[in-house]
Amino acid sequence: MTQQEKQRALQRSSLAIHWDLFIAFFRSGMVSFGGGPSGIPLIEAEVVKRYHWMTIEEFGNLVALANALPGPINTKLAGYVGWKVKGFTGMLAALLAVVLPTVILMIALLGVLVRFGDQRWVRGMTQAVLPVVGVLMAQLTWQFMKNAGKGLGWTISLILTGLSFVLMEVLHVHPAILIALTLLLVLLKPSKKKASERG
Repeated sequence: MTQQEKQRALQRSSLAIHWDLFIAFFRSGMVSFGGGPSGIPLIEAEVVKRYHWMTIEEFGNLVALANALPGPINTKLAGYVGWKVKGFTGMLAALLAVVLPTVILMIALLGVLVRFGDQRWVRGMTQAVLPVVGVLMAQLTWQFMKNAGKGLGWTISLILTGLSFVLMEVLHVHPAILIALTLLLVLLKPSKKKASERG
């Protein structure tokens, strides 16, 4: 194989990776009804299960950090994964896949939805999708709970889940504040290994 042939093969594989990034985030973006949290399981299916760009643990950490930052979560996930896989151009490919089709569809369909929004079939269509989104969210939640159970133990994981529920649903603490405080606590708390080395 000549040097030119090697360069062409590398270019083709680079283009293929960019295309995979675009398709992965295009697919997840186009079917994430309602955006935001409903898109997370779809992105996880592409990034972790289909293309193996990240492990479920890495993805869980990414989602936690992305939730602590301002802005739409789908674009944050797309930007980071694209950057991780293929640098700046990968980030652009993933972000374009998330943003561009949605913007075009919004412009094309907004007039139709405004005109027919009070029709029964439009309301039925939007309500029929909600149970599917609920199942997707439940699957991802269970996956995160299993990973937390392995890492922290089931008792601590369940206590943290209950505490988080009370703080967010009863006391109305914003999730980003809760995530930031948890990360801060973990960073400031000395690990058992370091403590035993000192002692």
